[in-house]
Order: sequence, then C-alpha cells, then structure tokens
Amino acid sequence: MTSDESDLPTASARAASSAEPGLESGEQARCLVTGATGYLGGRLVPELLDAGHTVRCLARSPDKLRDHPWAGRTEVVRGDVTDPESVRAAMDGIDVAYYLVHALGTGRDFAATDRRAAEIFAEQARAAGVRRIVYLGGLTPAGVPERELSPHLRSRAEVGRILLGSGVPTVVLRAAVIVGSGSASFEMLRYLTERLPVMVTPSWVRTSIQPIAVRDVLRLLVGCARLPAEVCRAFDIGGPEVLTYRDMMRRYAAVAGLPRRLILPVPVLTPGLSSHWIGLVTPVPRSIARPLAESLRHEVVCHERDITRYLPDPPGGPIPFDRAVGLALRRIQDARVSTRWSSASVPGAPSDPLPTDPDWAGGSLYTDRRERTVHASGASLWRVIEGIGGDNGWYSFPQAWAVRGWLDRFVGGVGLRRGRRDAARLRVGDSLDFWRVEEIEPGRLLRLRAEMRLPGLAWLELRVDRDDQDRTVFRQRALFHPQGLLGHAYWWSVSPFHAVVFGGMARNIARAAEAHEAAGAEAEAGEPART
Repeated sequence: MTSDESDLPTASARAASSAEPGLESGEQARCLVTGATGYLGGRLVPELLDAGHTVRCLARSPDKLRDHPWAGRTEVVRGDVTDPESVRAAMDGIDVAYYLVHALGTGRDFAATDRRAAEIFAEQARAAGVRRIVYLGGLTPAGVPERELSPHLRSRAEVGRILLGSGVPTVVLRAAVIVGSGSASFEMLRYLTERLPVMVTPSWVRTSIQPIAVRDVLRLLVGCARLPAEVCRAFDIGGPEVLTYRDMMRRYAAVAGLPRRLILPVPVLTPGLSSHWIGLVTPVPRSIARPLAESLRHEVVCHERDITRYLPDPPGGPIPFDRAVGLALRRIQDARVSTRWSSASVPGAPSDPLPTDPDWAGGSLYTDRRERTVHASGASLWRVIEGIGGDNGWYSFPQAWAVRGWLDRFVGGVGLRRGRRDAARLRVGDSLDFWRVEEIEPGRLLRLRAEMRLPGLAWLELRVDRDDQDRTVFRQRALFHPQGLLGHAYWWSVSPFHAVVFGGMARNIARAAEAHEAAGAEAEAGEPART
C-alpha cells in the first residue's frame, strides 16, 4: 500500500456520504477541464465531447483555445486555479471537474503553488456540489517513504491526497511515462534516441518503468466521468509491459528504423547533470527535464490494476509500447500532432499582450520597422509567413539565430529547438521556437511574443498589406519594452545587428514569396518549377 492509500477508506466514506449520486451509464455530464491549453487537457476536451458530455474550460489565456477545432463546441472561461473567485465561478453547475494542471518547472516554490491550487480546487468543488473530481498524478514506487521521492513525484502525491480528502468523490489516476506524439516524456525519449547512436547515460536508464499510451490515458480519463459515487481512491495505470529506459530507447530505435543504439550507463550523472545533458540534446528545457530525470530514478511500476473492475480493458488489452511508439511517429510524420508539451505556457515567460499602440503610456517601447513591396500575391506571402520557424528557419543569418538559441538554453530558457506543432499551420497559443503565437489573422497578421530570457518584453509582428497601387506589401515590426537599465542596455547592444537580422528577414521573406509565386505559375503552365 502506498503512502496516500492509507486514508482512502475514510476519504471514500466521507465523500460518498456527502456527495450526490454518481452519473448513470450514458448520462451526459457537465465537465470542467483545467489545463485545456496543455498537452493532455487539449486532447481530453474533444474526447469528452465525442462521448456526449458538455465541456467548460478554465484557462488563464482563453485566446489560446480560440483556434482549436473543438473551440466552438465548448464554453471557455478566464481564470486561474490559484484564484478562488475564478475557480468558484467555473465550478457553477459542474458535475465532473478534471484537474490537469501542475507547476512543473516553475521554480523552487512549485510544490507550494501546487498545494495552494489543489486546496482551492478541492474547497470550491465541495462548495459547488461537484459530483466528482478526476486528477492525473504520477505513479509512485511502493514502499518508498514519501519524503524520499523526487520533489516532482512528492508534489503529485500531495495534490492527490488533498483532492481525495476534499469530501467530493475523487479518482486519482497515477501514470508513469506517457507515450504519445508531443508529450514531454516522449520527445525526450525520441530526441535522445535519434540524435545519439552512442550515449553515456545516467544509471536511471536501468530503472523499471511501466509506460502507458496516451490513448489509454484518455480512455480512462473519459471513463472516470461515469464512475459510481462510492469510488474515491487512487488507481495505478500503465501499459502491458514493464521496461527499463534503456529498453525503451532500443525499442524506439527499432520501431523508427534506426541502427541499434549503444548505451553505456555510468553512476556519476546526477539529476542536475542529467537535466543539462537532456537540455543539450532535446527540445525539453532544463526546467522541465530536471524533474522528469529526478523521477526516473524511482521504479515506477503498477502494483494493482483495480481500475479494470470499473473500466475494463478494450479488446486486445492496453496498447503495447511498440505500437504506441508507431502511432506517435505516424502522427508526427503526418503532421497531425494536435497538442504538444510546449502548448502550455512556459514557466516564468511573459504573458503580457502587445501594448496598445501608439497611445501606450507605459514607458519606452523600442521599435524596428521594415517594409518591402512584394511581387507576389498576398496568399503567397502569407504561406511564407505562416511557415516561418522550425525547419524553415527565420530567413536571415542562421548563425545569429542559432547562437541566440544556444545562449537562451544556457541560461535555462527554451531555446530554438521547440520547433513547431505543425509544419504549415499555426494557431493562437502555439509555441514557435522561442516565440509564442499571440495573435493570428489568417492571410493578414502573425504576432509572436518572445519567451526567451530577456530583460524586458519583446514581440515580432509580420503583416500582409496592400499599398495605394494595390501591390502586396510586407510589413515587419520588432518591438521591445525594456525593464530597468539592463533592458535599455540590451536593446542598444543588439540594435547594430538589426539591419542584418531583421533587414535580412524582410528581404528574404519577400524573395521567398516571389519564388513561391513563380513556382506556382510554372506548375500551372505545365513547366518544371525551377529551384
């Protein structure tokens, strides 16, 4: 019995005695989803809708959900799980509340933030008469005292205890590594395996893990909405196989068609050193890599499968590891990754929208403006603009962008390697290398907000316009709001390079649009496109 199961009979009895009856089979539930802008929440919402439930999303930045295919079928309310008033309003009329947020990577006080948010959520759910809380936590090793767990797993366990003691029937699903396109755990595994044919690894690559496919996680999360009211406890969930991380890397390589990887575990790589190593090789920043690496030192294997008594396995059982990897890779290859770990806001990154311009009176706002007449249609120019970043790069001085990305990684930022969710299309809230899509007006405007480490706030705005002669015009603005003397010094230290970086960007984007237009015209005329 794990440390947070000892109180379950008491919590279960208390919840069953005070809550309304559970939902009947087939009954529609009114669901609240927190964390809908994140990896799992963004995938759970359409699954709940397809199961016949109604969904309300609580989000700090509702605009991030605006362009999701399911946005028109949900209610989105603005709020934060650390604000009792907004949580209280979001809980009104709700049957099932999904708690899918955590403060992973937000700094040393993340456990206190998690604790406060869970207490608020539990209190407001009880006051609103919510019938059920569902929480996805972390699988913990049996027999290990909670004080010896990694800070990440310890905080997850504490949140589970708080919600189980809320007086509301609660289910805590505890999972280890989730295998699915776009998850932080999967991208860490993917990039380590693909980029390092020979690797010296920490000793935790020999630790036993029971991974689970994201499709099975979503199936169980949806099924929890209709569990009977007397069910109030934690459940271990996992796939059908127990593997080591070394097994997972080798089997990933086999599924991906890569040569066999040579893996050499050594005892000297601490979690801190491991996080630097992961941050160097993968897109996952050190702030997220460290808690993931610390958690991997524990054996995380299911010690019960009681969830199947209420939610039976599908025909054929849970998805095996190799098939889960194959499904994830197929989604990546087909550009059908609906959410990524980077969908959620970067801890500590600015979320301030672009100040109202030109009437803003909030202090200095430095601007670099570029404008080019483009001998191509607005549609051709827009295709280039919307395809910027990731593998397409930034159309100017690649070495300068690469150095800026490495510097950002060095100081704990996200760097350039987050790439894009989709190679051709963007939506509000998408991460784009070290930017975040703040606004997009298809065919007209793309505004990016910087999430790199800066002494101020920065935006990059790319716009398609027409001039008085009805010609296509590309307008580009880089804006910077400095914070303190260091912010002003930063702007003036980099401004001599703007002609090369931003000037080159405007020039090359215009040329790329013209080349795209010419290639399209030649293709229509039946001529081979010149490159």
